[in-house]
Amino acid sequence: MTTERQADAAATVIIGRKVRPGMEREYEKWQEEVNAAAAEYPGHLGAEVSPPTAVQPDWVIVYRFDSVAHLQAWMNGATRQRLLDVGAQYFDGPATQQVISGGTQPTDPLVTVVVTHRVHPDLVDDFLDWQRRMSEEESRFEGFRGTEIFRPVEGLQDEWTTLYRYDNAEHLDAWLTSEKRRQVLAEGEKFNDFKLRTIDNSFGSWFAFEENGREVPPPSETKTSIAVWVGLYPTVVLLTLVLHPLGMPLWLGLLVGNLLSSFIMSFFTMPYYVNRLLKRWLWPAPDDPPARTNLVGLGIVTGLTVFWVVVFYLVTQQFWTLP
Repeated sequence: MTTERQADAAATVIIGRKVRPGMEREYEKWQEEVNAAAAEYPGHLGAEVSPPTAVQPDWVIVYRFDSVAHLQAWMNGATRQRLLDVGAQYFDGPATQQVISGGTQPTDPLVTVVVTHRVHPDLVDDFLDWQRRMSEEESRFEGFRGTEIFRPVEGLQDEWTTLYRYDNAEHLDAWLTSEKRRQVLAEGEKFNDFKLRTIDNSFGSWFAFEENGREVPPPSETKTSIAVWVGLYPTVVLLTLVLHPLGMPLWLGLLVGNLLSSFIMSFFTMPYYVNRLLKRWLWPAPDDPPARTNLVGLGIVTGLTVFWVVVFYLVTQQFWTLP
């Protein structure tokens, strides 16, 4: 599905940088200072930094503000310019930049392609028809997760920006190298003035929800602790049951178990189990009554806990007794 976004919502800028070899640590410290400065500006919603991966060759920095005006104030402000002058020593060439207004941040790990086109005003209708044709073909390929089209942002960017997402790099590459894509590109030859960038979105925190392009404030420490506990209990017990037959000594078993539990919690338990079941409790809607939200949330927590306690009691006491 293709969605065209108007410049009337939260604004996001995606910046790509190449960093000089051997200066990565210095760059990261500088980038932390830049992010802290951005957080002081009105309308700041959040910032993310993604180091290069096998899919994404550059460092990618994403800033989100609640409006184009506030994003402009940060991007064009003297503070950012001063910091850019200081950080110039770390850069290996100029940065690339795409600005979009509106849009959503996916909560699942995806690979995103950002394409920018320069489109003559007289060709906008033709361009949109061609983009719809492109999206129809993309959607037939395995792993496709959606497309969004963004108009130019006055005062920041003259290009049209298109985002399309796949569930992994292999499925994305199958589309990028396909004969069908080459055919569609040939049909839109007059729009061949474009730039393409791939972003690996398979990073992020355990608690990462986005609503309507805005970063939702984190839940309270109490809710966070309870949510982690809900995911940690079944993860640790299941790992113990799986690793026990290996007969590892205590110190080694805990070392391996803790390592595996960290990966499982980060990439499976929290995003696909806890966050989905407890989302409305961790991030209730503004108009949801707090008492009802907490009652429902704690009811789900209690139900999940009782379920796992019963399951593990039966497994370890009735069907299989651990020494």
